[in-house]
Amino acid sequence: MPSKYDMAVETFVDPIDLPLIHLGKKVRIQFDGWLVIVFSGWPNVSYGTYGGKVVAMETFISNNGKYRILLAPDPDDHPWPKEIRVGSGAKTLALLDDVPIWFELWRQLSGFPPNYYQPNSQLSKKENKKG
Repeated sequence: MPSKYDMAVETFVDPIDLPLIHLGKKVRIQFDGWLVIVFSGWPNVSYGTYGGKVVAMETFISNNGKYRILLAPDPDDHPWPKEIRVGSGAKTLALLDDVPIWFELWRQLSGFPPNYYQPNSQLSKKENKKG
């Protein structure tokens, strides 16, 4: 085991949810062994969750039928606990776009997936091609 290493969380995403994930996307992580109180819809108020950012995404599907994503600590959030060891268990929650309540109700009733968010860098590339 190396004496100095960077921590990361490995998580897996269903193929239908892959378009919702992009590099730099913020996620919340729950580590095994730490008390967690989650307020659904209010991730900033949740206690015991830690911030992470997507740093790598595999482009091929794993044996479990999902895509592997690697998460690193979010420098804008409070630091991860120092007691975490390699191989510790974790659960992840991806944050979605803020949308009006009427849109969310329509989406739920229609059975559509969540709003497909595109990072600003991708939007500016499309705008440059148009102009």
